[in-house]
Amino acid sequence: MSFFGHIIRFVVSALVLMFVAWLVPHFSVGGFGSALLLALVIALLGWIIEGILGTRVTPFGRGIVGFLASALVIWLSQYVMGHVSVSVTGALLAALVIGIIDLFTPLATPFNTR
Repeated sequence: MSFFGHIIRFVVSALVLMFVAWLVPHFSVGGFGSALLLALVIALLGWIIEGILGTRVTPFGRGIVGFLASALVIWLSQYVMGHVSVSVTGALLAALVIGIIDLFTPLATPFNTR
């Protein structure tokens, strides 16, 4: 993926986080800048968890373990970021909503067909 593709992915992730903050109680993000940084923090925490526990326990993995790892990453991110407030219930609901949105998000674009 190109650098521009990564930028687009983080912007879309920030927009999804802002939508989730609007939809889910006990999950709040300060604004678009905070959501963009939160997307970066969630990606870094997910990368650290994947490095420590292996690829089967990734926040983006399928199944109950991936779901719980995603909720844990979302909950832990509030301690790394300012202007983010998440309860345990909010993290679980946010992980559920993000997982549902992820089901409908394409992993590849038609431009990456090579």
